[in-house]
Amino acid sequence: MYKLEAIIRPEKLDDVKEALAAAGLTGLNIVHVTGRGAQKGIVHMGRGGETYTVDMLPKVKIEVVVKEADADRVVKLVCDAAHTGNIGDGKIFLIPVADAIRVRTGERGDAAV
Repeated sequence: MYKLEAIIRPEKLDDVKEALAAAGLTGLNIVHVTGRGAQKGIVHMGRGGETYTVDMLPKVKIEVVVKEADADRVVKLVCDAAHTGNIGDGKIFLIPVADAIRVRTGERGDAAV
């Protein structure tokens, strides 16, 4: 199993959720985060023509645990749904998961996912 963590633009959240749901993946967690990467923030024009830089931008982190066999397919789904072609589209991390336990039934492993 893998835990997929995707950091994406907030405006692409609905697209990613719909793509995952269409693929039968309904269980996920969403965390609102701020961060920076290659985008390095944005520059705003303030009053009187002064500029200021906001270097920590709002992003959304999606967390979903998938079976090993589904990992590549889910990565492609998220990439396609979150893609704008502009800097700041995000990153995806795949993290190995040793086990998963469904609290209600005690099921373990893939059966719990």
